Amino acid sequence: MGLNVVVGVLADAEDEYADMVRADFAAIGALLERAGARPWREPDALAGEPAEFESWGYSGLHALRRLAVHLAAGEQLPPPLEEHHRASADPLLEAVYEALPTAPPGPFDHLVHHSDCEGYYVPVDLDHVICDERAPGGYLGSSVRLLAETRRLAGALGLPEGLDPHSEELFEAADAEEPGAAGWQRYGVESYVCLQLLRAAELSVANGAAIAFT
Repeated sequence: MGLNVVVGVLADAEDEYADMVRADFAAIGALLERAGARPWREPDALAGEPAEFESWGYSGLHALRRLAVHLAAGEQLPPPLEEHHRASADPLLEAVYEALPTAPPGPFDHLVHHSDCEGYYVPVDLDHVICDERAPGGYLGSSVRLLAETRRLAGALGLPEGLDPHSEELFEAADAEEPGAAGWQRYGVESYVCLQLLRAAELSVANGAAIAFT
């Protein structure tokens, strides 16, 4: 199993699953109202087909978050993960996971403080991640903020503008047994996940549709 990232989750949803998603969206609407945020409603139709993105399993998402928390702490990008090392075991990332989002918010809160297997980002500009047990997955993030955060990480990684998230070049860098010698290829998995999330956030903001972690 792995994490899929979907924009337009209702478009192809069958009856029982569609009902569950609509219930999630109703809960999200109530959370946004309580937070004083602007109202949001999932569009009935998208401009184009629903889009799916991959995160290189759960470990890929944690690997990208590891880079984010080091940058947020004022550090440089940490060295690439060594073979058989888990990003989620990084001491700095572990410490951030154990804490709630800060006030004022950190530079990567919406990326880091979110379930790694379920939940949503909505195209509403929220300063703070909504942490609430009534939120699917326990957290509700903003795809507006996720877009800004992944763009910042893409800049730190040196990802070329216009690089296709489904390109063979990007996949080969992520799938390489050894990190690349220089540039973004040193962080193949992190670059892959960053670009997947960035494109998902762009579509979410452009279409007014939620990003769903499934």
